[in-house]
Amino acid sequence: MSQTPKFVVRKVAVLGAGVMGAQIAAHLANANVEVVLFDLPAKEGNPNGIVLKAIDNLKKLKPSPVGRKEKADFITAANYDQNLELLRECDIVIEAIAERMDWKLDLFKKVAPFLGTNAIFATNTSGLSINTLAEGCPESMRSRFCGIHFFNPPRYMHLVEIIPCATSEAVMLDQLEEFLVTTLGKGVVRAKDTPNFVANRIGVFSMLACIHNADKFGIRFDVVDDLTGPRLGRPKSATFRTADVVGLDTFAHVVKTMQDTLPNDPWHPLFKSPEWLTKLIEAGALGQKTKAGIYKRDGKTKLVLDPKAGTYVETGVKGDDSVKEILKNKDVAAKLKALRESSHPQAQFLWATFCDVFHYIAVHLADIADNARDVDLAIRWGFGWSEGPFETWQAAGLKTVAEWVKADIEAGKTIANAALPAWVFERDALHSAEGSFSPAKNAMVPRSTLPVYQRQLFPARLIGEAAPVYGETVYENDGARVWTQGDGVLIISFKSKMHAIGPTVIEAVNKAIDIAEAGYKGLVIWQTEDPFSVGADLMAMGPSFMAGQWDVIDESVKAFQATSMRLRYSNIPTVAATKNYVFGGGCEFAMHCDKIVAHLETYIGLVEVGVGLLPGGGGCKEFAVRAAQESKGDVFAALKDYFLAIATAKVGTSAQEGQEIGFLRNTDLVVFNEFELLHVAKSQVIAMAEAGYRPPLKLKAIPVAGRAGAASIRGQLTNMKEGNFISAHDYHIAATIADVMTGGDVEPGTLVDEQWLLDLERKAFISLLKNPKSQERIFYMLQNNKPLRN
Repeated sequence: MSQTPKFVVRKVAVLGAGVMGAQIAAHLANANVEVVLFDLPAKEGNPNGIVLKAIDNLKKLKPSPVGRKEKADFITAANYDQNLELLRECDIVIEAIAERMDWKLDLFKKVAPFLGTNAIFATNTSGLSINTLAEGCPESMRSRFCGIHFFNPPRYMHLVEIIPCATSEAVMLDQLEEFLVTTLGKGVVRAKDTPNFVANRIGVFSMLACIHNADKFGIRFDVVDDLTGPRLGRPKSATFRTADVVGLDTFAHVVKTMQDTLPNDPWHPLFKSPEWLTKLIEAGALGQKTKAGIYKRDGKTKLVLDPKAGTYVETGVKGDDSVKEILKNKDVAAKLKALRESSHPQAQFLWATFCDVFHYIAVHLADIADNARDVDLAIRWGFGWSEGPFETWQAAGLKTVAEWVKADIEAGKTIANAALPAWVFERDALHSAEGSFSPAKNAMVPRSTLPVYQRQLFPARLIGEAAPVYGETVYENDGARVWTQGDGVLIISFKSKMHAIGPTVIEAVNKAIDIAEAGYKGLVIWQTEDPFSVGADLMAMGPSFMAGQWDVIDESVKAFQATSMRLRYSNIPTVAATKNYVFGGGCEFAMHCDKIVAHLETYIGLVEVGVGLLPGGGGCKEFAVRAAQESKGDVFAALKDYFLAIATAKVGTSAQEGQEIGFLRNTDLVVFNEFELLHVAKSQVIAMAEAGYRPPLKLKAIPVAGRAGAASIRGQLTNMKEGNFISAHDYHIAATIADVMTGGDVEPGTLVDEQWLLDLERKAFISLLKNPKSQERIFYMLQNNKPLRN
């Protein structure tokens, strides 16, 4: 029986070192893919100067396109005149030059003779016709050619659209999808070859409808942004700030594409840039990149454009309280009904925008996507909505909302008067356990059966689909649930707010270890939703703290430390599957597991100094141990960076940066697709169990830097205090941390065990907790959710 050869991606080329091309190359480097970045030869100096400048710029951008700065150095610089031979070694070539069809076609002809027989050639475009581009390709390329659309910034945006053309090989498309999903961690939607594809077509229409209705109902831009951001489950940038972030010229370009390529669209009159937008672009006010656009600053004053006056006014006006109250309603049907029936202009504006988007997606679903799922996931992953437009519609009642939209169409209240398709009145659901509705098939179609998706044990769920079943419960209390999927691996998921670690979570972790040791292969800590954990539950200490019961708190800290140590020395392998925030005690638990399997976007750190404390769950001890193991005779030299990481509350802004700082070991794994995290973590437990797992031997002879090391750190801290870089209390906290991490009042090189360090850590934690200045920091954080520097 023949088998399709495995497609191995050893090297990728990216053509074009502009903003998108360079950042696509950066994300490939993040994933340890060897990448060659091409551009035109520089007119002066090094022929690869354009690319080298782009690579250097990657290290300066915020948010960073690279998981750690050094990743940018693994990108090979090349130019089209001298280095095209390098393309022969590339398994995938991604063209990412400017959105000019003539330029792209010229480049295709230039590179075609150098492409490998089995190489995939993909053009990155946000809206050009893929079939037209394919017709301009040399015939040898066409079967391995398709469109691809990364969203900006490529590291952070989950969505990538694949756009087949008529000649694209089915196997090639599957190969590309599997690479994008696992290696680069993307959510892939296959789009039809229509202008702006799926996400931009719907997302930009939604923004245009918002702009139109804001003008219609006289709603200020800052009020629109207050109402259409997190209150609707959408990003903080909402509508007009999003346009500024994207770039007003870029936004106008996408709108122009719709104007030029959709002449028969019933909404065609909407596809034009408003006069105020054109004027801003002509004035060079392009948004965030020029520090002026719809919003700008005048000194410390934030300003927003008043489009009618053509001038800026002070921003900060919020939506009306009555309208915001409507938006708080969790019942989607009641919320939309209240907006529709309200006489308040802001409510009318919101309903009109919802109505126009529902109208548009219903009329165009059959044109732009295979099914409703692809539209909803594209908008969620590409525009950051918490739920897609069809999900909202379904949650409010498909037929009911269809009648509301129909009534508005007939009353002339909608932007266009196109009739709704019959299926919106005939169906009860667009998403169900069977799949999502496809107009072309007039049926519910299931999700992709590509093998790569078997790794996603709990993929992104849509409203209407079957609720996830998180295995069989083995143990549960108020703090956590312990469960299994029947494969011998035990999983614990916290239930506390922000997955903070209090007494009930500690109890559940210990119970999970007991159960796992009695009959399971191992234990995974994995949360069913973000974050992994924000750390210890300070509120749980409140009653004992207020009563001055320091012995009770001491026992609580001791229990936390003992739980960390059980994660390290239990008789079963333990794995922490981390993503999102992994702070404080959550970081300490993860550091004590046998292995961390971290999603790339893991933000990890021991941040206790922010509340005037030090890590008390084994974090100080663990860094002292790691310094000793890495020291090669000079413990203090190895300890300094670890000390600074704790004393400055340094946070790794990616799992790779977390490795660089030392929160993760180099043997820990970084996973790029968050939906594969649990699968990989369980695989690690099974592999360790199959290898005859034994816990590490307990450390009994750990060399420490002693009082001399602490004195050296104090000297540096004194200089910082005298230079007013840190406060007196900052000095006290950092000096206390130094005393713990250097092993206390002992000679340099003294051998101690882990319990010695844990005891120092616990006593120091309690002493800081008793300090009035630290207490001020704790209360301020609990009340304001930001640190106090006192």
